[in-house]
Formats: sequence, structure tokens, C-alpha cells
Amino acid sequence: MSYKIEINNGIATFTINRPEMRNAVNHAVMEGLEKFLSQVESDDSLAFAVITGAGDRAFCSGGDLSEFHGFRTADEAYPMLSKMAGLLYRLSVLPVPVIGLVNGAAVGGGCEIATACDYRLVSSKAKAGFIQGTLAITSGWGGASQLLVKMNNHDAMMKILSEAKVHTAEQLQAIGWATDIYEGDAQAGLEQFMSDMKKIHPSVHRAYKRMAILKWEQSGLGIHMLEEAAQCAKLWESDAHHEAVDKFLRKK
Repeated sequence: MSYKIEINNGIATFTINRPEMRNAVNHAVMEGLEKFLSQVESDDSLAFAVITGAGDRAFCSGGDLSEFHGFRTADEAYPMLSKMAGLLYRLSVLPVPVIGLVNGAAVGGGCEIATACDYRLVSSKAKAGFIQGTLAITSGWGGASQLLVKMNNHDAMMKILSEAKVHTAEQLQAIGWATDIYEGDAQAGLEQFMSDMKKIHPSVHRAYKRMAILKWEQSGLGIHMLEEAAQCAKLWESDAHHEAVDKFLRKK
């Protein structure tokens, strides 16, 4: 299966399970994420949610171009983009804190998924970047909107989007994107990261999360994310984008 959903000791975990494809998101992963979100939204016993990728090479490499490159026009691309933007908005406003366990490379849409989380716990060996610009498009799942609303350093966030480069874990922590960095085993790193928070009653975490959600609702974050998807869709149908993707796929 392309994904795994596990619930243990009040923690719900969604794992993108496509290591052979560097955990790229396809329609099956999107369907699994939707199922996961519904489970977390309806389970009052949960204290945390975790998003990660299978293996140790990739957290998520973004959208699966072998599946989505068939979209040629804005009208063809927008349903996928807007659906994923909607799912990531739901991820960001889950009633419990969400930890992005970035156990490997997170590029393109992978960065957008991690940005939708409340915390980004990043492997010291991982690299990440909003590389969409190299394909002549913007982020399309609402990641830029998430960055610009959630992060205080506007100029640094604009730079990370506009340069479309890959950054080290240390660089990502320095600009405030990575919450913390762990060495070695991902699960051990997660346990250490959560150790103090797990001592606090889940109702406290839910109350603080509600305060954050109110702020994002007032900012119109969900609307901004859909507008971002629409802008990306317009660029998607450009010759520049299709030429860049063709070049990328030839290199692979």
C-alpha cells in the first residue's frame, strides 16, 4: 500500500510508503491522507499527529511527475492542486499538534507538507527546499501561503521560495523552518522531541492548537492556499513548465 496509518498511545502517524519513488505523492497517497485526516478529526482521544516517509532517504519528493505530468492545461492541473491544498489546510488545522518527522529529503511538495505541520523535526542528514521554481511553477499546494502566514521572517521565507534551492538541516533551522534536528534513528529522535510534551495532558495541547487555528482562520489562510493553487495551475500550462519537466524526466 502507498501509505500506512498507525494509532498508538494517543499518537496518530501517517507514513507515505513509496520509498522506491522517494515517497512521491500520487492519487493513492492523497486518498490515504484524506482518510487519515478524517480519523484524526473524529478521535478525541488523540494527543498528537505525525507525518513522515518510509525508509531513511526521503520524507517526500513532492508530486509524482510520472503521474501528474499528463496534466497539460490549467483546467487539468487545478483539481489535483486544489485538492492537495485543501488536504494540507485540513492537516494544518487538525485539533492536535502535528509533527513533521522529516527523516530524509523533502523537496517541492514535500516541503509544503512539512510546512503544514506545527513542528518540523529534521534529520541532520536531510535536505529540503522549495524547488518548484526550477520547474517554472510556484508551490501549488499552499506551501507559500503557509510559510508567509506562519513564519515571522518574511524576507527569509521569500528568499527560500524565490531561490528554489535545497538547504541543509542546519540552514533550515537557522531561518526558523526546522524546529529541531535529530541524529540517528528517526523514532528515537521523535521520542526525545516529544518527551516533555507527552507529560502534559492532551487537553492543554488541544487548547493551544485551537488558539493557533483561530489566528489562521482570521488570516484567511485556506482561501490564500486555494488562490496559490490557482496561480500554480496557470503556470502549469506554460511551455516553460512542460519543457523543464521534460528535461528533468530525461535526466532521470
